[in-house]
Amino acid sequence: MQSVFRLKNLCSSRSSVSQLFPRTVSSALSKFAHLDPVQLDLLNEPCIVVDENDVRIGVDSKKNCHLFAPPNSKGILHRAFSVFLFNGRGDLLLQKRSSSKITFPGYYTNTCCSHPLYTPEEMEEIGALGVKRAARRRLELELGIPKGQINVRDLNYLTRIHYCSRSNDEWGEHEIDYILFYKGDVDVRPNTDEVEDVLYVKRKEINDFLVSLSESNVPITPWFNLIVNNFLCKWWDNLDNLDSFKDHDSIHRL
Repeated sequence: MQSVFRLKNLCSSRSSVSQLFPRTVSSALSKFAHLDPVQLDLLNEPCIVVDENDVRIGVDSKKNCHLFAPPNSKGILHRAFSVFLFNGRGDLLLQKRSSSKITFPGYYTNTCCSHPLYTPEEMEEIGALGVKRAARRRLELELGIPKGQINVRDLNYLTRIHYCSRSNDEWGEHEIDYILFYKGDVDVRPNTDEVEDVLYVKRKEINDFLVSLSESNVPITPWFNLIVNNFLCKWWDNLDNLDSFKDHDSIHRL
């Protein structure tokens, strides 16, 4: 089994990422040189490796966590998040992932999906604060939403899901995914390296929109599909009263 860096040996700031994954990782990426250079560089990011109970057990590169190949044919289980951002009218912001993304390129999905990094700021677990900080970071990077427009205290952490899904012959996702809801009007300026398109969808239009994607053979990401089928509508219908739906003790195996 592929080794995982242990917590007792490593505790770094983001500035020392290169010390976590030095030349050995960078050289290992050379065989993926055909990939988009921006996305290739992001494969060096340090992800938080967890067990099936979401207990931190180490750190590994984004590349190793998402590579579905021996000795880890299901990648390495790591912590992630999915943000669902609604404007003041309650419309949901969706994105179409860039065609240069390594996993699930060109798929429609929720507002923002990514991973907290193995840094002190994003490993903070009280109130899921580290995950929320990571979400605000990625909302700015992917969608150009200024950090000042997202108060981490207003990001509602609802629950977690555990899923595993292959994207293609090489890559996939195996995550414990924190579901975050946010309601507020924001400025959106998509980063074309990450996002191909964005749109707001009304609650009454979501089913028709998803049917239209299916009829046009436009896929949606597996985690978004799972959340739509199991949770989204009841949460959306109670967007201003989410406290009763918060379940921080469970990890839903989907």
